[in-house]
Amino acid sequence: MLWSWAGVALAVVAFAGFADWRNRRRRNPDRVAMLPWPLIQVLALLAALMLAAIALNVR
Repeated sequence: MLWSWAGVALAVVAFAGFADWRNRRRRNPDRVAMLPWPLIQVLALLAALMLAAIALNVR
């Protein structure tokens, strides 16, 4: 079960990276993102690492 949640967190990492890439390459500088994508990416990566570490220790 923990591995599944770690996979979901990694999917969020990938999505946040793509969203941040799109935000940095926008044509209209006035259309900024409402969410802090780099922060979301880092927090999701930390969550994935912690979940994977816990999953390894539970085994």
